[in-house]
Amino acid sequence: MTASTQNPRTVSANSTSALDIKSLVLLAVLLAAGFILNFTVGKSIAALTANAISPEFIISAFCLTILVVRPNLVQALVIGLISAAVIQITTTSPFIDFAAEGIAAVIMALFVKAQSSGSKSLVIPAVGTFVTTAISGIIFMVIKLATTGFAPEMVAVLPAAMLPVIFATAAFNAVLVAALYLPIKAALKLEN
Repeated sequence: MTASTQNPRTVSANSTSALDIKSLVLLAVLLAAGFILNFTVGKSIAALTANAISPEFIISAFCLTILVVRPNLVQALVIGLISAAVIQITTTSPFIDFAAEGIAAVIMALFVKAQSSGSKSLVIPAVGTFVTTAISGIIFMVIKLATTGFAPEMVAVLPAAMLPVIFATAAFNAVLVAALYLPIKAALKLEN
């Protein structure tokens, strides 16, 4: 029997095909912070504004993650679905967030792709987060209406009640993400 020499097997990760550990840790930290903020600050803001603004810090968290990590569209979808899974802990409407946050996260990634790498402009973080939050809320509302069979009494009331909250929340999230984007990039020493 002849002895053959074999090279050790190595596995290399392609950064364009998988989220790296640093990206997943950032997502986990931001989602945890968002979850805690939803229970504390979010409830307080909602109470102070008679539910006119109901911040969804989980959306802010995944928008920040997508801005910093700059994932491809499939990775953004995964980020959105992970975020939706966290939301399931507190939601009163199970499973709707999987559609809403999945689609919204992909939309945020499309905004990020429009931003040049290394840009210090806050336009994309603010506008992208506003649109992402609004689309998430609208998808949520439409699915909620669909679960009622688009009952006329719900169609007459739900949009009128939810749309102002959706857009106020979108504005709040846009300001929050724009304010945190550059400091988080600087803290992580990221150039992208």
